[in-house]
Amino acid sequence: MDETMKRAVKRGLSLLCVCAVWHGAALAQLADPTRPPPEARLTAADLADVPPTPAGPQLQSVLIGSNGRQVAVIDGQTVRKGEKINGAVLVDVRKNQVVLQKGKNKQVLTLFPDDAKNDAKKAAH
Repeated sequence: MDETMKRAVKRGLSLLCVCAVWHGAALAQLADPTRPPPEARLTAADLADVPPTPAGPQLQSVLIGSNGRQVAVIDGQTVRKGEKINGAVLVDVRKNQVVLQKGKNKQVLTLFPDDAKNDAKKAAH
């Protein structure tokens, strides 16, 4: 083997080593898709600190346009005023809340429900 060939082989081996190290580092960063989620490893004491998940639809965003367009994002779905979601009609859209009506029942969804509870407590004092 001549000197040029030896250098080419050494470069190739060096490149192969670098690629193997990089590939190993990249694989180390990937999550194992068969591993249970972290929530599955929570103990009863851990769950006591987790706030309960609110029941019912969740208001995620409110859009009120200057041209009268009123839209809410509820549970990931974009709903315009007057449209239905889960059998309820979006009847009112405000800055931080919307009103859904299903028959005679009305449900108010607040954008920041925890803040609304705190504001109500402050107003009561």
